[in-house]
Amino acid sequence: MNSSRFQEAIGRIDAANGEDPRGIELAYSQRLSEWVERIEPQASDELRLAARAQHICRWVIPRETYPAGRVGYLKWREDLKQFHSRKTGEILRGVGYDEATISRVQDLIRKRNFPRVPEGRVLEDALCLVFLETQFAETAAKTGDEKMIGILQKAWRKMTPEAQQIALTMPMTTECRALVEKALHPSS
Repeated sequence: MNSSRFQEAIGRIDAANGEDPRGIELAYSQRLSEWVERIEPQASDELRLAARAQHICRWVIPRETYPAGRVGYLKWREDLKQFHSRKTGEILRGVGYDEATISRVQDLIRKRNFPRVPEGRVLEDALCLVFLETQFAETAAKTGDEKMIGILQKAWRKMTPEAQQIALTMPMTTECRALVEKALHPSS
């Protein structure tokens, strides 16, 4: 599991994310890795690599370079998945991983066959939990309540019951807790 090749790949991914001029991607990737390991302590190397590289060099393709609105957003997200997948493949080839392993990591990054693939579920749970832990309050502050409730409902549908239970125990502001309650119980 923690072979020198694995450690070299993680080091190269971290080095790439460490170049982020905003200074957020390295911490994000490390936090995502921590959540994956918490949810699935026996996670495969492929899942751990996919988690660490999920947003590799994300700043290279800024959201602002795409049209506003849902269509532009979805195109940006799809292009990011392809970019992250390609960049990760280059790193993994560079440290000697075989094509089958690289393909598996890339499939996880691209969310191929989600939600049928159990490791894809773990990764999605971790992504949702990182969002709630590190980005929820900031996003809520700049997004209207109605839109934020929709975002929370969409995230909740992607999460496993186990991740939902973890999410309910996470510390959050009173305002954020109220939004979660409204998202989960819209008629209240």
